[in-house]
Amino acid sequence: MRVLGIDCGTEWTGYGIVETDRAGELRSVLHGAIHLSRRDSLPHRLTIVFSRLLELIAEHQPEVVAVEEVFHAVNSQTALKLGQVRGVALLAAATCKVAIAEYSPLSVKSSVCGYGRADKEQVQFMVTRLLRLAESPEPTDASDALAVAICHIHHAETELAQGASADPSFISRKRT
Repeated sequence: MRVLGIDCGTEWTGYGIVETDRAGELRSVLHGAIHLSRRDSLPHRLTIVFSRLLELIAEHQPEVVAVEEVFHAVNSQTALKLGQVRGVALLAAATCKVAIAEYSPLSVKSSVCGYGRADKEQVQFMVTRLLRLAESPEPTDASDALAVAICHIHHAETELAQGASADPSFISRKRT
């Protein structure tokens, strides 16, 4: 299974592709972040995110795109902008006809760290260990995206072990 994890942001949108083999070994294929300039208009930034995600999906052919849900931001303007970036990420996956899974930040952190309130450094540390990387993924948005992908793989493996469908599209429903 190959999963593209996305951590949406208005300045940095992290991405990470993780795959697993039949033995359940996790492997990082690629990770990074799309840097967006605050000086650019929001529509221009959304276009950049959309274009880059289309490129990543076309090049790496993930079976599933896993996206982190918007956290409950104190600033409603920030939450709205994050929601727009997230909508573009969902649109890119849907445009490419790739299954979509969504996870809350609490679920991602619990899956990767065993603790839903883990901080960014703990997530980065665990992602580095789980993927056996020589160094921590930078920026932290990239490690967060890898964590979203790992979370999806863990959920999918659990569902498969419990006898759910082997079709990856079954995982396109919302996860919390």
